[in-house]
Amino acid sequence: MLMLVRSLVFAGVFAALATQVPTLFQKSDAAPDPMPSLMSLSTPLRQGIAVDAHGNVQLKADTQGHYSGDFKINGKTVPGLIDTGATYVALNETTARRLGYSVGALDFRNVINTANGQTKAAYLKLDRVEIGGIRVRDVDALVLRDEALNSTLIGVSFLKKLASYSVEDGALSLAQ
Repeated sequence: MLMLVRSLVFAGVFAALATQVPTLFQKSDAAPDPMPSLMSLSTPLRQGIAVDAHGNVQLKADTQGHYSGDFKINGKTVPGLIDTGATYVALNETTARRLGYSVGALDFRNVINTANGQTKAAYLKLDRVEIGGIRVRDVDALVLRDEALNSTLIGVSFLKKLASYSVEDGALSLAQ
């Protein structure tokens, strides 16, 4: 009997919580919600950047704590998310095509581990990657199939070419 009562109480609490969770993610008509929906977390949120007199760049964290901005890769604007857990800059096939690479000519022989599991990738070297006043040349990158990656990740192959990068007070500072 006691076990049945516990189960019913637990089920009631769970049911009450389940009815309230959707309201946490609904937008109010009164004011815009700065929190992105859970469905948009895979797309980088473009943030404004600040550039100082020396060309150093500062990116503010978005509401999820991510640092993103509009980068120029080989002269073309690409929204990117800084990912210190990514060894290389990672592009999907669609972005690589837009940057002028023939995806059919790429060799997808490299097996890599991602947050979503194993996949194959093609290696290439980007001529240049820029943000604000920072310009880096000859950046190692990987191209992944569109189904494996839906945004551009700016990894350590870009960051290690900088003089420094650091996080302080909710902002990522990049110095060349």
